Amino acid sequence: MKRKNIIILLFSLAFLIALIWYFSAPAETNANVVTTKVQTGKFVIDVTTTGELDARSSVKIMGPNQSRLRDARIWQLLIDDIVPDGTVVDSGEWVATLNRSDLENKIKDQELEVEKLQTQLLKTQLDTTMTLRSARDELINMKFAVEEKQIVVDQSIYEPPATQRQAQIALEQTTRTYDQSVKNYTLKYKKSQAEMKEVTANLKKSMDELEQFNELRNEFVIMAPKSGMVNYKKSWDGKKQGVGSQINSWEGVVATLPNLSAMNSITYVNEIDISKVAVGQKAEIEVDAFPGKKFTGEVVEVANMGEQLQNSNAKVFQVLIHVDGFDSILRPSMTTKNRIITEELESANFLPIESVNSNDTVTFVYLNNSRKQIIPGKSNESQIVILEGLNTGDEVYLIPPDGADKWPLEMLPAELIESYKKPPPQIEEKLGENPTALDSSLKMSGDKQNNRPRKKGGKPSGQRN
Repeated sequence: MKRKNIIILLFSLAFLIALIWYFSAPAETNANVVTTKVQTGKFVIDVTTTGELDARSSVKIMGPNQSRLRDARIWQLLIDDIVPDGTVVDSGEWVATLNRSDLENKIKDQELEVEKLQTQLLKTQLDTTMTLRSARDELINMKFAVEEKQIVVDQSIYEPPATQRQAQIALEQTTRTYDQSVKNYTLKYKKSQAEMKEVTANLKKSMDELEQFNELRNEFVIMAPKSGMVNYKKSWDGKKQGVGSQINSWEGVVATLPNLSAMNSITYVNEIDISKVAVGQKAEIEVDAFPGKKFTGEVVEVANMGEQLQNSNAKVFQVLIHVDGFDSILRPSMTTKNRIITEELESANFLPIESVNSNDTVTFVYLNNSRKQIIPGKSNESQIVILEGLNTGDEVYLIPPDGADKWPLEMLPAELIESYKKPPPQIEEKLGENPTALDSSLKMSGDKQNNRPRKKGGKPSGQRN
């Protein structure tokens, strides 16, 4: 009995020790806690975008003569057939054939017009011949009548004065009528000449137009002006103009022969980042078709006006980057990844953006069971500069541990924070006695930072200046 009591006592004691150990053991830490350390070194601020290669210069493969097309009132051209995009052609080699149905209809109409004018010319010739012949016969008869009246006058010399006067008056009337007929004949002749010239000119004009249409028909077969690689032209919506596409007769470009020795990368930068991009900045360019191969470049043009791309609500600005050097693998329309280096800080403390958190007034990180206020600086897509609050090697949490929202907040000295709000001396001199301009600009900057979208848990989705 005594032994049984001892065993029960030992079991009770062990159970009590287990309870004491269980309730006195420290709380289990979050197994998923991930930390990172503050790094120091060169900090690169960049803007990364996708783009497309394009030749710096190219030779246009033109369609039919534009003035002749306008004369024929043909405003749109349809591509019936064209060599595949990227085909290498020699000078004078066939490139494309354009649809000639509209032109053929106009040629038929013009042939009918020429035939009509030829008939009109023949009719005018016949009418003129008959009219002038009748007028000439009338003149001959009038001339005979004048001669007869003259004979009567000559024979009336032996007649009484009244008879002589009557004969003289008859002669003068007949002579006057003859003179008027001669003048009328001259006018009819000139009128007939004018009518013939008009009909002949119309016929010549119509025949010239028919000849131009026939010559224009030959221009609907497009030949290469020089050797090169055919590159389809892009329409306003970005689609390439291949078989079945329409070409504006005012522009008349069927395709291009790009100069592959000098390439550009055309890209579009979001309006949020465009203020960082400037002409002269360096860029790193990668081509999706050849992973791992990089090229250098330089920004040579930044659009002043934004635009809205198709199927997108974002406003973007076109940026043109010259690709340095020459490589035979580069082709127009290849997709590129462009990393534009907007600024480089030779020495800076920085952290991953994910580790930086903020509330309405304070930006902080989770550090050593406390929340430490920091002053953030410039950032790139993944990292952010820490101006004050942390030192090199300090370890911070990437993901807030359980209960971290209850940790105390260590604030930086107010004088230190105010020192970062104060402008450099040269700016302060320009402000003079008008400090409200600086206050308003700081307020706007703070509002922009506070209005940034945050990740779940109070983390900012990105810190950008």
